[in-house]
Formats: sequence, structure tokens, C-alpha cells
Amino acid sequence: MGVLGLFPFSGSASAAETIASPTAKVEPTRPEKLKIIVTGGHPGDPEYGCGGTIARYSDGGHDVLMLYLNQGDPQETRSRPASPVRKAEALRAAEILGARTAFAGQIDAHAVIDAEHTEAFHSQIAAEHPDVVFTHWPIDNHADHRAMSILVYDAWRRMGKSFALYYYEVSNGEDTVQFSPTHYVDIGKTEERKRQACFAHTSQSPERYYRVQEAVTHLRGLDCGYRQAESFIHHIQSPSGWLPGGR
Repeated sequence: MGVLGLFPFSGSASAAETIASPTAKVEPTRPEKLKIIVTGGHPGDPEYGCGGTIARYSDGGHDVLMLYLNQGDPQETRSRPASPVRKAEALRAAEILGARTAFAGQIDAHAVIDAEHTEAFHSQIAAEHPDVVFTHWPIDNHADHRAMSILVYDAWRRMGKSFALYYYEVSNGEDTVQFSPTHYVDIGKTEERKRQACFAHTSQSPERYYRVQEAVTHLRGLDCGYRQAESFIHHIQSPSGWLPGGR
């Protein structure tokens, strides 16, 4: 799309856009306090892909929920509950970023996208009345990431495409592939908190995985002129303009 740079908090199209495209849709007015949901397949995904942006939202007084598909325990089964370790790590990470946490109740590496699970997930999203939702880019090497992306997309359609929908990248080339950003967020002032949140997941070798994600944020910073940036793909049929803007 070739859209570069940051979009400030703004709820309506510019006058220039309106004149150039008189049939353009009218964006809803931005609430004083936005409801943000950042979804991920596992604890750690939202932190690695959007941690700096989450911190910017929470610093602005907005309500951010990190919603995980599962608890990230590969030993979990229907008869064996998940270990509490990764859930506790997610709670510590959320505290650092100023966010809340919730889980969709699925099992690591055994995601199900049937009528029952789709309905349950839709109800969970709808109950939050979100203004903006972030999720995985659907072209991804991890099945849980793809499942979460599909579930979010279905909820967005069933809710009348009412919330802004953005896709994020995580471990680009290793998980996310063929990602071409449309929007960027400067995380120069929140990168340290993002690092702390990612390193809260001590059971997941953060020293290895953060190095990969840090390389991505430096690359995206080069794209848009910041030291470090997180990048997103905006769904063109959804409301836009509610990313944190300015330095």
C-alpha cells in the first residue's frame, strides 16, 4: 500500500481525503479511552510483536488486553491441566506493560477452529467491545498463530467490521513470512519496557528470541526513520488512524 510513518490518534478522514474520495467511509469518533485487544497464539507473542505499542497505549490511559489462544504448555491435554508457569510469566509481563490478560482456553499445538470454538471466541471478543484489535499475520509457520488470526478475522466480520484490525509480525522469517507493513509505531521510548516484558517469560529462552525480534524492530526503524519501530498491516476495510502517533 505504500503507507509510511505514524498515524496520530484521529477518528475521522482528513479533508483532503474526503474531497478526493467523496464516497469514502466516515470513520467513527474516537472514544476518550480506547479498548485495545492484542491477541497471540501463546504467552509472549503479543509482547514480542507489539510490546512497545502496548506500552504506548497504556501510557496514554487506554485499556489494553492481551488475549492468548492457549497457555503455551506443550504437555497440556484435556485431562492434564497446563502448568501455571507460563500463565504467571504472562501476568508479570502484563504488569510491566500496563495491560490485562485473558486466555481463550485452547491447548498448545492443538488449536481447533470449529463452530463451537469459533462461537466461544467471538463471544469473548464481543464482550470486550474493542475499538482496535491486533493479531498475527495469517501467513505464518506456526499453526497456533494461523488459528488465532482466523478466529479474530471471523469475529471481526461477525461484529460488522466495527473495530480497527491490524496484523503484526513476530520472529519474521522464522514464524511470520511475506509481511509488507503499511503502518509503523515508534517504540524508542518504550523499547526497554518491551524488553523487560519479553524477559519476564524466563522459561522461553528470551535471550535468543528477543535478539531476533530486536533485529526486526531495528529493520522497521530503518524503513520509517526511527531508531526502533514496530510495524503493522492495516486491514483496509476496517476503521483506521488509532495507532499511537508522534515521538
